[in-house]
Amino acid sequence: MQTAKHSTPLPREGQGGGVAFKYFPHTADDIQQMLDVIGVRSLDDLYAEIPEEIKLHRELDLPSEKSEEEVRSIIQGLAAQNKPLVCFAGAGSYDHYTPSVVPFLASRSEFSTSYTPYQAEISQGTLQYIFEYQSLMANLTGMDISNASMYDGSTATAEAMLMCVAAAKKRNRVLISATMQPAVLAVVRTYAKFHGVDLVEVPEKDGVMDKDAAREQIEKDDVAGLIVCQPNRYGLIEDFTGLADLCHEHKALLAVNTMASALAVLKTPGEWGADIACGEAQSLGIPMGYGGPYIGYLCTKEALVRKMPGRLVGATTDADGRRTFVLTMQAREQHIRREKATSNICTAQGFMCLYVACYLSLMGPKGMHEVNEQSYASAHYLHDELLKTGKFEEVFPGSFLNEFTLRVKGDAHKLREALAEEGYLLGVPTLFKENCLTIASTERRTKQEIDNMVECIKR
Repeated sequence: MQTAKHSTPLPREGQGGGVAFKYFPHTADDIQQMLDVIGVRSLDDLYAEIPEEIKLHRELDLPSEKSEEEVRSIIQGLAAQNKPLVCFAGAGSYDHYTPSVVPFLASRSEFSTSYTPYQAEISQGTLQYIFEYQSLMANLTGMDISNASMYDGSTATAEAMLMCVAAAKKRNRVLISATMQPAVLAVVRTYAKFHGVDLVEVPEKDGVMDKDAAREQIEKDDVAGLIVCQPNRYGLIEDFTGLADLCHEHKALLAVNTMASALAVLKTPGEWGADIACGEAQSLGIPMGYGGPYIGYLCTKEALVRKMPGRLVGATTDADGRRTFVLTMQAREQHIRREKATSNICTAQGFMCLYVACYLSLMGPKGMHEVNEQSYASAHYLHDELLKTGKFEEVFPGSFLNEFTLRVKGDAHKLREALAEEGYLLGVPTLFKENCLTIASTERRTKQEIDNMVECIKR
């Protein structure tokens, strides 16, 4: 790690208190007054605690100024070095089609009103799309209420864990299925550690959560909640029949993490009797990127609304009887009762909410069903063709939607590298399962792409 020595230029002598560069707003007198107030002699003293050996002690190696055309040329040159691959990978992020009208609608100025919509009268665009997003997600999950403030599916799941503890009051033990996506488990473990939550992983059995092991833990009557996932890390669809009743009999909550697009065809958390629905909503029209953007969703039953982080937007009427939108609740944000807040999340994933709201509105139930139907057909065709090559074998029994896990009869790493050279990204290595790949296919993958990749594998 290295850091440059702070050397913000002060106004030069003879400049009459002006500044050396127009983009530095403070005069020498301004800066000196601020330093005097905090009892520091110079700007460099602000960095006195940083060890000298990790300071750069030279100017940053930056190129000279460039014109806009030159900058564009440099960036395009860098982008040209990327090698786009046909994606057969998922593990929480999926290559779904985004209708071209979605980014067009999301760029309209009436929706880009404010970062935080505190003043309803000048933030109607922002408030409206958050309201629409919440309404759509509540309907999709079968829950009463949705918020609009989760960074990603991992943190949404961690917040679901904290909600379980907050609702239980005197219990801080939460169960989570070991079949959860590894990235989600890692984040939840971190939250649990620093919030003093006793997080217990329920082991898997034949690729799904061991329900008997979960029952044994819940019947101890010291569990605040159980968090399960659908589909799971191997792509398998799990059966949660009776789990909600079991949890509620022992005064525990049930939270279900689901890949959002799958909610259009699979049994919803509401139908399972869950108290909380959480997960990643990237599959609802948000293109894949290098690490993002993502958007976690968090929905709940009305009884738990005051345990939920973030803000809620509601619809009402103004003095003239016209429909309007307002912030209806933000009781747990860090600027209100911070010391009593279970969570201090308050940043709305505004732009991502708008994307999701546009996507769901355009697709509708029929379109969402078709997306999953095509993804199902594509994934099952790919699954069968890979097995026919004789270079793969089944790992788990069970049903899957658009993602599955197979064992490579050989070196999975070398196979993925060879296919990458041919232009294909085949699956994600399955942790703790040697030579296994978790492979996904969506409505964007064609039969021709699958056949071409399979021919490469046969060679």
